[in-house]
Amino acid sequence: MKDWWKNSVVYQIYPRSFKDSNGDGFGDLWGIIEKLPYLQNLGIDVLWLSPVFDSPQDDNGYDISDYRKIYAGFGSNEDMDELIRKAHENGIKIVLDLVVNHTSDEHAWFVESRKSKDNDYSDYYIWKDPKADGSEPNNWGSSFCGSAWEYDEERGQYYLHFYSKKQPDLNWRNTKVRAEVYDLMKWWLDKGIDGFRMDVINMISKVEGYPDGEPIPGSKYGNRLPYVMNGPHVHEYLQEMNREVLSKYDVITVGEAPCTSVEDAIT
Repeated sequence: MKDWWKNSVVYQIYPRSFKDSNGDGFGDLWGIIEKLPYLQNLGIDVLWLSPVFDSPQDDNGYDISDYRKIYAGFGSNEDMDELIRKAHENGIKIVLDLVVNHTSDEHAWFVESRKSKDNDYSDYYIWKDPKADGSEPNNWGSSFCGSAWEYDEERGQYYLHFYSKKQPDLNWRNTKVRAEVYDLMKWWLDKGIDGFRMDVINMISKVEGYPDGEPIPGSKYGNRLPYVMNGPHVHEYLQEMNREVLSKYDVITVGEAPCTSVEDAIT
């Protein structure tokens, strides 16, 4: 059905607390599968699953260490295949939470990136040299308190993280990073999922130069928002994502875009 998403009822599930199928005290994918007839009876058309990918769980799964593997606490990749199949049998579509502004520091890309300044993954994340006195590259603060920069002894530089220090920000200026993201999106779409909810997607483009933010009274950190929200290339990247991936599938996408104006949203 054309534009099916316009008339769909979407139901968010936080897998950890939805239903435990095996009595281990932890919600899982089979718990969702068991409840599909109930969800269908409620009139649910689309299930949006909060993050289910492999993760150290430093930030409830929003710190992803492997985009192609299901977190063991929720089940296996085969369980996800079964959930997709059973959901479709019940007339329910599946939307996954896509977190690509940052990864876990345990992701293979970051493990390699921190090793040196000149390997294949060195530019997958945002690294900056310390100031002359050894301090952070600028005065930006993290959303989780403290500086948005973490010094890495192994590489001898700071990396940017707007959330936990275990969630380094990806460098979307790197065409290889964007290609990696598009490839993993296609991998899941080819498995039959029906779309993505995109976490803080308007933060993927930062202002070049990484200037200090205007001082915030009572804080040691400056206002970073003008430099990290709705940056200079965000529309370019999203349009590229649409060309390379989304336009080839009949799917729904929903972007989490804090601090976005109506004018930005409709551009």
